[in-house]
Amino acid sequence: MSKQIKILTVDDDFINLKLLSSMLKKNELVSEVVEAKNGLEALNILKEQSDIGLVLLDIKMPIMDGIEFLSNLESMPDINKTPVIVLTTDETRKREAFDHGAFDFLIKPLRDADLTRKIAKVVELS
Repeated sequence: MSKQIKILTVDDDFINLKLLSSMLKKNELVSEVVEAKNGLEALNILKEQSDIGLVLLDIKMPIMDGIEFLSNLESMPDINKTPVIVLTTDETRKREAFDHGAFDFLIKPLRDADLTRKIAKVVELS
């Protein structure tokens, strides 16, 4: 049995969240999937669940968007080591995401193989 990680998915779109969750639940590298609808909810979950090994983050969300989430995460030394992979349809925000500490970047719609490769990279480093 290889190492597995618990993943937090953050997306305001219910359908995207469900698609991502079902994709992840079939992935042997993933032990558990936790869902959040915006950046604020995601930060609260990270504070409560220290065993989350990866965050998959949408950028365009209400309340707190992905970039705001990353900025907030940077200022929280206890949880800012959690790698974040940004998922978006908007490639223009890529530089901004990396400047705020994103670990990696994936363009939507996601392809299973790409996602698995990125998760494997995180598992390897953890």
